[in-house]
Amino acid sequence: MKQATFQVVLVGVLACLSALRVGAEDPYLFFTWEVTYGTIYPLGFPQQGILINGQFPGPTIEAVTNNNIIVNVINKLDEPFLITWNGIQQRRTSWQDGVLGTNCPIPPNSNWTYKFQVKDQIGTYNYFPSTKLHRVAGGFGGFNINQRSVISIPYDKPAGDFTLLVSDWFKTSHKLLAERLDAGFILPFPDALLINGLQSTAVFTGQPGKTYKLRISNVGIATSINFRIEGHSMKLIEVEGSHTMQEMYESLDVHVGQSMTVLVTLDGPPKDYYIVASSRFIRKNLTAIATLRYDGSNTKLSGPLPRAPSFYFHGSMKQARTIRWNLTANAARPNPQGSYHYGTIPIARTVVLANSKVIIDGKQRFAVNGISYVNPDTPLKLADWFNISGVFNLNTIRDFPPSPNTPAVLGTSVLGFTLHDFVEIIFQNTDYALQSWHMDGASFFVAGYGSGLWKPDLRRRYNLVDGIFRHTVQVYPKGWTAILVPLDNKGMWNLRSTVWPNRYLGQELYLKVYNDENSIYTEADIPPNALFCGKAKPQ
Repeated sequence: MKQATFQVVLVGVLACLSALRVGAEDPYLFFTWEVTYGTIYPLGFPQQGILINGQFPGPTIEAVTNNNIIVNVINKLDEPFLITWNGIQQRRTSWQDGVLGTNCPIPPNSNWTYKFQVKDQIGTYNYFPSTKLHRVAGGFGGFNINQRSVISIPYDKPAGDFTLLVSDWFKTSHKLLAERLDAGFILPFPDALLINGLQSTAVFTGQPGKTYKLRISNVGIATSINFRIEGHSMKLIEVEGSHTMQEMYESLDVHVGQSMTVLVTLDGPPKDYYIVASSRFIRKNLTAIATLRYDGSNTKLSGPLPRAPSFYFHGSMKQARTIRWNLTANAARPNPQGSYHYGTIPIARTVVLANSKVIIDGKQRFAVNGISYVNPDTPLKLADWFNISGVFNLNTIRDFPPSPNTPAVLGTSVLGFTLHDFVEIIFQNTDYALQSWHMDGASFFVAGYGSGLWKPDLRRRYNLVDGIFRHTVQVYPKGWTAILVPLDNKGMWNLRSTVWPNRYLGQELYLKVYNDENSIYTEADIPPNALFCGKAKPQ
């Protein structure tokens, strides 16, 4: 009888422990996305778009810090396809990054399931196709990560939350545009800008006197935009996962691949107001408008649009320097953002990356430090995991630009780093066009912007206290941008131009962040559903 009683008690204890373990696990969000072609009318006439579950743009993911995300992507297109999660750091899971350096693409009429956690992140992000020029036709959407209820936010809770995806748009199909790039020609200017897939008819309605959160992402392929709202100032509160000093702005420049979050108070006379996104720093003036509507408004949009800032880069750079980290606010964890004193950490290595516009084999290409990137048939991640030779090596690209007049060549560029290296990267823009760079797997501190060639003595101008911590940064024409990067996430990570034609034609590379430790605590094993291609075969 005593033994039976002991067994009952033991079973009860184990059941309680099991329940605690299950209860302590972070919640799961499940999605099934069917990716298809469909007819859309963004400019008032029928075009072929890429839809997710019949939607253009695709559905917005609303998550909470540390949620586990499961997305089953069913590819009904006639080409291989991948989605990448712009700004989601994929802690330990570069297998889920959704770029050709980490994943084999999903073949037509098949599916693949992404499984990852939004570990220790908050903020405004997005997703989009990383293959070919698919993102020109759609397939993009918002990805918002809200704070856990036990973690405070550094502002009063807003009355509502709106996601605004701004994109440039072409009348020409993505396949014809890709053929143009393949033939060695650059793309024409886009034909329009869109807000949430619409040129002028999106409406956002709120109550007079209330404050609303607007999540703004530039999901275009080439065009920087200026964002503004008629008669309303915007309080910037977050940039790509970091709470900012809460400065007020009449307009904000949002470059390709970037995201910002603002608060707007409906404190004007009740009516309709223009929301405007206009092109920046290109010779073609493109404008998309939406409506900010006070509930009960009977006064429709009228009059001139709110004035755009001057064309010159100087004002944009000056604005960029005002975007600073809020040192006293917490982010996804309760500790203050400023508890990480990045300006005191020794720099393990300096890398200067110079973009260039080059001709190789008679065709237009783009290069980084003289190497124009070419995707191998075998994803770099698979080649590295299985020690497959002949796919890449760490000596293809150097840490500094080659000497002038050195011919550019095709290659597969990978820079190797040790896990937990703290690295200084300088983006040197040799072009007259604005550049924008994105890093997968990590965010970085923006230490400084400048004109001309970067030199070591310019470090004295760095912001080593409250530079914003983000994943995408602009580089002004004939100028430089310096970032400081804590490489604390093991994996193979894409560092790319977000100006998609440049990236398509070679302006990207990868960072291999590794150590000799074989542990699931630093990097997850290859997922059991991994796709194989090229030289990689199922094990």
